[in-house]
Amino acid sequence: MTFYSSAWDEDYRRRGNLWGGAPAPLPDLPAGAAVLEIGCGNGKTLGALVRRFSRVTAVDISPRAVTLARRHPGTAAAYFAVADARRLPFSRGAFDAVFLVHVAGHLPLSGRKAVASEVCRVLRPGGAAFFRGFSVEDMRSGKGAETEPQTFRRGEGIVTHYFTEAETAELFAPLVPVSVRTHRWQMRVRGRDLPRAEVEGVFRREE
Repeated sequence: MTFYSSAWDEDYRRRGNLWGGAPAPLPDLPAGAAVLEIGCGNGKTLGALVRRFSRVTAVDISPRAVTLARRHPGTAAAYFAVADARRLPFSRGAFDAVFLVHVAGHLPLSGRKAVASEVCRVLRPGGAAFFRGFSVEDMRSGKGAETEPQTFRRGEGIVTHYFTEAETAELFAPLVPVSVRTHRWQMRVRGRDLPRAEVEGVFRREE
């Protein structure tokens, strides 16, 4: 078991279902599209994917996360695998769409580049990647020990990188950026409205 899987396994062991709330809106894709979710966690986004698409594959580096995702309501039809996103166990061009929701940001730069390269490899021509990661504008950016530029370690060793729109577009080259934008909202904490922000990107592999 790698350092990353051990850290996430411990987090899921202590805290259980880490991610709650409603998933982000999903894009319009054919119901029969072959869809991959990298970093399925405890199944928050996966449940919505399975309701929309008939061919969904979910991977996570944490065996505990995969176990929790299997138990999440509505995910029984998905195919599950414990896998490292930097070395996906799938053939070239296997998927029409790949979803990465707050996954790449938990790796150092070398890991982020490896994940982006794997996304490019497993996408079919005409396929699309859907990315979400925390923005440098987020209230938590800058908190913790900085391990790389705009990458901070907090708690039990899990790191979080905070993205800019420009670096997100660069990360997924040679995929063509369809849209890269920052989604901003406010979170009320102890009577104060604090800024939350994440970068959302849609990228397409050309024919």
